[in-house]
Amino acid sequence: MWSSWWLLPLVAVCTADRFREEAERIMRSTPVIDGHNDLPWQLLTKFNNRLRDQRANLTSLAHTKTSIPKLKAGFVGGQFWSAYTPCNTQNKDAVRRTLEQIDVIHRMCQMYPETFMCVTDSQGIRQAFQEGKVASLVGVEGGHSIDSSLGVLRALYHLGMRYLTLTHSCNTPWADNWLVDTGDDVAQSHGLSPFGQSVVREMNRLGVIVDLAHVSLATMKAVLRLSKAPVIFSHSSAYALCAHRRNVPDDVLRLVNETGSLVMVNFYNDHVSCKPEATLSQVADHLDHIKAVAGAGAVGFGGDFDGVPRLPSGLEDVSKYPDLVAELLRRQWTEAEVRGALAANLLRVFEAVEQVSNHAQSPEEEPIPLGKLETSCRTNYGYSEAPSLRQQSGALLACLAPLLLSLCLL
Repeated sequence: MWSSWWLLPLVAVCTADRFREEAERIMRSTPVIDGHNDLPWQLLTKFNNRLRDQRANLTSLAHTKTSIPKLKAGFVGGQFWSAYTPCNTQNKDAVRRTLEQIDVIHRMCQMYPETFMCVTDSQGIRQAFQEGKVASLVGVEGGHSIDSSLGVLRALYHLGMRYLTLTHSCNTPWADNWLVDTGDDVAQSHGLSPFGQSVVREMNRLGVIVDLAHVSLATMKAVLRLSKAPVIFSHSSAYALCAHRRNVPDDVLRLVNETGSLVMVNFYNDHVSCKPEATLSQVADHLDHIKAVAGAGAVGFGGDFDGVPRLPSGLEDVSKYPDLVAELLRRQWTEAEVRGALAANLLRVFEAVEQVSNHAQSPEEEPIPLGKLETSCRTNYGYSEAPSLRQQSGALLACLAPLLLSLCLL
């Protein structure tokens, strides 16, 4: 009897190795497409987007969760890089700063062509897979980046934006954010305003994926009912397992299933366990739950690496993806389900968005009411009820500057 006890740890190690080896085998032909990575924000805050700074060398980058060696070790073959600018830029310089973040993503591809391939469609992702490169796509995080302008939305599309997160942690004049559901913000649009509906229709026409991470519950439901194409949650988890309003409740997961949409699970501890600490196993629980409620085709990965201060034990950086896939295999996910979560589900959604797009159709022309824009700009700049002529002129210029810039780009 004693002779068998010492075998148990050895059997466990061998079993773990088997699942890890199986994960790597699968990921060699189907690498992961991650829905959200904030490395561009780190490049801004640490190096002011100076990629030639030796400290910013992506082959030896320190103190970030993402680098070229880590991406390769994690079998990351597709990445939506976040072009993010904070909410305090709304009605100020959000468009300019968003353009700068899109620019740094393009420059990453230019400086490291052996690793990154900037692409704008599903076929480009497949081509990058074949060439062993990281398909690099632009995801704009926050509807305030379009400054309530369909012209700016179209200009960002031409610059490569392929998803837009409708809000960040602030309302736009046309959509409500998740803090409305906590009581920390006040509902303004009660989901989507008429202009917000125009934004979604124009995204469908262009072929831009609608991203519902960060939006309110009412906004989630309004978009899922309105959009002609599937949508994504680029970095959100399951509310049933962690009651955080950034996560997706079960009734919305059922709508995700009905619309063929996708939830790319966020790894931020606060969204995984609702505590400062979390584990890889708990992330797998969220993947299990979304699969159970919305179906295996509704599951993806949206790690939020380099955008959050705390990550689960076992998922400390982008190199750890094979360990998470091994855990799913241990939980008896089929190879087809794993390949779906890695890449096939996102590719299916992207292809559906492309099929719905129609550039021959006339662009949306419904503007947001000028009175609402003027109120928004005045509020943001802190004016009293009777601003001076100089203040009014400054506010008008601040509001019009992004629109003029978009016309130049077109």
